[in-house]
Amino acid sequence: MKRRRFLAQTMTAAAACLLLPSLLRADDAELEGDELADGAAAPEALKRSVFPLPPKDVDVIGEIQIIQARPEDTLLDIGRRYGVGFEAMRMANPGVDIWMPGEDTEIVIPTRFILPPGPRRGLVVNLPEMRIYFYPEPKPGQPRVVETYAVSIGRMDWNTPIGTHRVTNRIENPAWFPPESVRARHAAEGRTLPRRIDPGPDNPLGQYAIGLNVPGYFIHGTNRPYGIGMRATHGCIRMYPEDIESLVYRLPIGTEVRIINQPYKAGWFAGELLVQAYPVLDEHQGQEVGTYASAVRAVAARLEDRPGRIDYERLKAVVNTADGLPRSVSRQSEIRPEMVSSG
Repeated sequence: MKRRRFLAQTMTAAAACLLLPSLLRADDAELEGDELADGAAAPEALKRSVFPLPPKDVDVIGEIQIIQARPEDTLLDIGRRYGVGFEAMRMANPGVDIWMPGEDTEIVIPTRFILPPGPRRGLVVNLPEMRIYFYPEPKPGQPRVVETYAVSIGRMDWNTPIGTHRVTNRIENPAWFPPESVRARHAAEGRTLPRRIDPGPDNPLGQYAIGLNVPGYFIHGTNRPYGIGMRATHGCIRMYPEDIESLVYRLPIGTEVRIINQPYKAGWFAGELLVQAYPVLDEHQGQEVGTYASAVRAVAARLEDRPGRIDYERLKAVVNTADGLPRSVSRQSEIRPEMVSSG
């Protein structure tokens, strides 16, 4: 019952962002131009989410962690502490109860990532991965970093738009105007949903929204953080409250936002080629993007940078498992101790 209520609340909170462009407003707090607020970033969100940007011939950041659950933990609590979403935690821990993992149960934290293909600039959203990568411009004399955050994306009938877009504005304390379809559903269930929901704990948009140059689509927070890492929105991209707070004031207007559909990522680390596979989005089942041939092409693209000997049986196993954990597909490779840490 608890799980069913959680899922129902999460889906109800999907804010039908397609109707927002003329309605979402900032209540006297809209940010203008590229002005950034000093000290606005949330330290803990940045600490868990920022990695040194590796050189061009290295594509992997972070490491898989293994921890022991505390008595009061749920799998979702653990995921949020480490900036990981619902599906990623579930896939990395098959057989572990989401609500009661159990004291001292070993939990895998999937915090090792292959950087998405393409330029390392701006903001990249990989839909099957349900994750954002942000490449901020460094200050003079500072090294480059990459930040990565878990997100929720649009449901099958409300797809998040693939393509290259731009940040157009940043909005603080947005109001939500529920569309008629959502209000009708609430009415059918005997509940009344007002035409406007002011900023506050009942607002499914959270405290911040980042506008894109695609009418009706935003990157925003949420008042239901347990839904992060699910297909639970009406097309918008939803972040943990602490994550969007750490990002919103540092994301300049005009920033490139590249939304991609890449279920198979390949990248080099320490002389080995790793592949990270995710389940294909439902609406792309049966299409070329979700085939083994697509994974082979992702590998072939990385082999253009340097030669390598690939174990294609391993690649098939990674594709068939599709649990989001990076695995080597190089021949005669072994898992080294430094690839896994405990915490």
